[in-house]
This record gives sequence, C-alpha cells and structure tokens, in this order.
Amino acid sequence: MDGLSQISQISARVLQLQSLVSGPVAGVAGVALASRPGVTAAGAAGGAAFDDVLAQELARSSSSSGSSSGSSSLSSSTTATAAGTLGANRVPTDLAAYGNGRIPDSALAPVGDTGKKMWGPAAAAMTKLIAAAKADGVTVGITETYRPYDEQVQLAASKGLYSQGGLAAKPGTSEHGWGIAADLQLNGAAQAWMQRNAPSYGFQADVPGESWHWAYHPAG
Repeated sequence: MDGLSQISQISARVLQLQSLVSGPVAGVAGVALASRPGVTAAGAAGGAAFDDVLAQELARSSSSSGSSSGSSSLSSSTTATAAGTLGANRVPTDLAAYGNGRIPDSALAPVGDTGKKMWGPAAAAMTKLIAAAKADGVTVGITETYRPYDEQVQLAASKGLYSQGGLAAKPGTSEHGWGIAADLQLNGAAQAWMQRNAPSYGFQADVPGESWHWAYHPAG
C-alpha cells in the first residue's frame, strides 16, 4: 500500500472512531468498540479514550500492511522449476550471475555429438530429445546454440534487430546468450514431432515466426 492510500484510510478511520467515541450514549459506543478485533474492553470502557483507541487501530493497520507487502515481495522474486530457480525473464539465477553472452565453458556441456554446446541442463535435455526423435525415425538437426556476446553484436549488425524488423535480439538479451536456446533444422515430420514431444523435454518454441528456435523452459 503506498503512503497516500494509507493516509487516506487512516483519515477515514479517524472520522469513524470519532463518531463512535463521542456523543451522549458513551456506553453503547464502548460496546461497539469492544466488539472489534484488536480493541480491548478496557480501552472501550466509559466511551473509550479516543487516543487509546486510535493508537490500537494504527498498530493493527501497520502490522497488517507490513506482513502483506512482505509476503508479496517474497513470492514474486523467484520461481522454482526443473531448470532451477528462475529470476527475471525466466533466466536461471545460476546463469544470471555470469551475464548474457558471458557463460564460462565450465557451465556449458556438449549436445551429444553435434559439436554444439548449451548450458549443462539444457544440453542434457536436448541430447535426450534428439535421441528420442531418432528412435522414432525423425532427424532433428541443430545449427546454432550458445552465442557469446560479441557474436550477438555481429548478428545484430548483419541481420538487424527484431525491434527494427530484423532477425536478431538486442545484444545481451538473446536466449542464445544464456545457453538455453537452439536453432534447429527441421523438415515437416520433425517439426510435427517437436510440437508433440519437445515440451516433455522442457523445450518451447517461444519466438513468433521462428519455428526453428526452441528454448529450454521446463515446467516446475
């Protein structure tokens, strides 16, 4: 709750309390106040001292607001999934510490015998996916995976940015820069197989208009 909203609510509560604690029927007001959660019978007795009742109400309001905002902040900060804990933009916190396009080789792993590398968990999942497709008689080729920052800059210069009608993400924002995306070579049968089976391995086609781009975003 912001400061203005809280002041407004407190002002309204002050007026309500004034109407309750004033007037010729102090005993009735005291009973009404004593029945409210957080207001003691002693505070309400004899019409209830206004300052005491107001102090109790302010304490109650502050406690409620603090606990509510605290739990909201905690629940929205991170998300736990099969890929680990995710931070902003669904990026695993383990990777975010390195920076986009700056993932060390120690955090990458080969994708089968393709000669390509991805972030360890993504590489393992893609290796299993390719093997499963092969077992079904389908070939899933792979052309691009992890892309260092300097390569992102070169690609943006040659193909243009998405925001300008091109085919490249702004350097430092690409899923390839996190090692979680792969550009695949797919014929019709392979594309259909991916649509049916890729989610089971944690992969999603999450760039509109790019049916070859698949990123590792497993469910929790």
